[in-house]
Amino acid sequence: MCGRYTVTVTLEELMLRYMIEETNVPFHRPKYNVAPGQQVLAVISGSNGKNRLGELKWGLVPPWADDPKIGYMMINARSETAAEKPAFKVPLQRKRCILPADGFYEWKAVQGGKQPMRFTLKTRDLFSLAGLYETWVSPSGEKLSTCTVLTTRPNELVAPVHDRMPVILRPQHEAAWLSREQQSVPSLLSMLEPLPPEEMEVYPVSAAVGNVRNDDESLIACQPPAEQLGLW
Repeated sequence: MCGRYTVTVTLEELMLRYMIEETNVPFHRPKYNVAPGQQVLAVISGSNGKNRLGELKWGLVPPWADDPKIGYMMINARSETAAEKPAFKVPLQRKRCILPADGFYEWKAVQGGKQPMRFTLKTRDLFSLAGLYETWVSPSGEKLSTCTVLTTRPNELVAPVHDRMPVILRPQHEAAWLSREQQSVPSLLSMLEPLPPEEMEVYPVSAAVGNVRNDDESLIACQPPAEQLGLW
């Protein structure tokens, strides 16, 4: 699964990377511990075909849901079955988004506990998590916009740590992924392959990342495993 990630750049850098001309996002600071249930930055294609940057709550709530709390069980969608699942098949065709990130966390089982690990690109550049979004309307008319992160089988770098990894889109696939005109499920699914391991790197980080209230630059510093294990 993908349950935590980072986006440690400024709003201006995000807008430049995704060719955003203007946004209603009032404020953004670097985030070192993005977690489910939070409002997260997302890129979608606007009605004019230009990219838009806004916020979605992480944890997809289908329009037919009776209780929005179902979103906490839908932070991820398996890419292999998304086209078949009632909650995901319509968004896969019509409501796709990108969640900008520059790293994600997974926990590796080790003797005496678990070691949090941060995965990044070797270049440390921003990358695009493939996502889906939906809008849920409460009985009183309140709207809730939510999203989920698509996952795939792990590459050789992630596999020793976890049996799933988030889908990181190739830059050349980003425009097609966001395009409202692209509705071919086979074409969309072909974009959801694991990123080659040689393009990524991983390193151990502080156990403090396990607490969602912690959100500062120290979380992404390399933490020697021996020292880290003493914190558990």
